[in-house]
Amino acid sequence: MSASANLTKSLDNAALAIGFVLFFGIMISGDLRHSLGVAMGHIVGWLPAILPFHVVLFILAAITGLYASLIQKYTMDWDFLKAQQETMKRLQRDMKEAQLSGDQARQQQLQTEQMKMVSEQGKMMQMQFKPMLYIGIVSIPLFMWAYLYIAQNPDLTMTFPFWGTQQINAAVIGPVIYWFYWYFVCSLPVSQIIRKALDIGSMS
Repeated sequence: MSASANLTKSLDNAALAIGFVLFFGIMISGDLRHSLGVAMGHIVGWLPAILPFHVVLFILAAITGLYASLIQKYTMDWDFLKAQQETMKRLQRDMKEAQLSGDQARQQQLQTEQMKMVSEQGKMMQMQFKPMLYIGIVSIPLFMWAYLYIAQNPDLTMTFPFWGTQQINAAVIGPVIYWFYWYFVCSLPVSQIIRKALDIGSMS
């Protein structure tokens, strides 16, 4: 293996380790969440001084959407996923036809093929989990900064259609709060536009 390949692999492993620590660390450590928020504040903390906070959230959604899309584009094997999807559809279609015709031998053959597909599920899960760790390197600190900023500015409000003016840290329904709802609404179209522009995840 060449020196460049070794360096790439080392950087890849380091990035995965950082993503793993961030992904699981924020679940158990309040100090880590606070530290991440403070650190990210040095980078994006100036934005609320010049922009309304709902625009700041839109910018964060655009940043994470672009970053996540690029990570998925270059870390996931879309040809493999497409082939798996097509194989699963074929097996389901063939199984339905075999059941309707009462072909027991064909059903057993198809069940064997389905069992082989199960062994590929682990590869698919790993392929989908790995980008999450990369994405967390950027998205988790941004979220922690947003949480920290809102906690320090509890009187922030936003005006929503039908709902009127609401405090952004109030609950919409259940655990879903207004600022996160707004972030989610912003991230969907932004992510779709980016994915379409970069031709990411096309299964057609």
